[in-house]
Amino acid sequence: MDNLLIVTTGGTIDKVYFDDKSDFQVGEPQIGRILEELGVAFRFNVIPILRKDSLHIDASDRDLLRATIEAQDARHVLITHGTDSMVDTARVLASIEGKTIVLTGALNPARFRGSDAEFNIGTAVGAVQSLPPGVYIAMNGRIWDPLKVRKNVAANRFEPVS
Repeated sequence: MDNLLIVTTGGTIDKVYFDDKSDFQVGEPQIGRILEELGVAFRFNVIPILRKDSLHIDASDRDLLRATIEAQDARHVLITHGTDSMVDTARVLASIEGKTIVLTGALNPARFRGSDAEFNIGTAVGAVQSLPPGVYIAMNGRIWDPLKVRKNVAANRFEPVS
């Protein structure tokens, strides 16, 4: 992998908790900090294009994401994305050719102790380097085909479509 393109869209992975408001807001992208702290042995470029909860990502946001990815030379793309509409976005990106694209996120904010963010990012980095061109989702320790996975909101995990 020559260079990893990382595009951030917000979601739980980047959320910040404010005690005085008792709610979450999407903050600065965390993935660059995480990769730097881990001392990864590859170059990466982070392009933050959105700072939204994925329930608020719409068709125009997905068009922007698609155009951003298509405009870059990178063949390896990692997208951080909220989990609620990650599958929808992955399906929109499926027709991009010649790139390996992996979407990942977190069920708990990266700033929280015990967050799944670092594990999911590590899984996604491994996947983006080893899989053939196409679009994939890296969550819960697995690599998923976006056409064969869904988020089980009640269980707070991704699972095969039955």
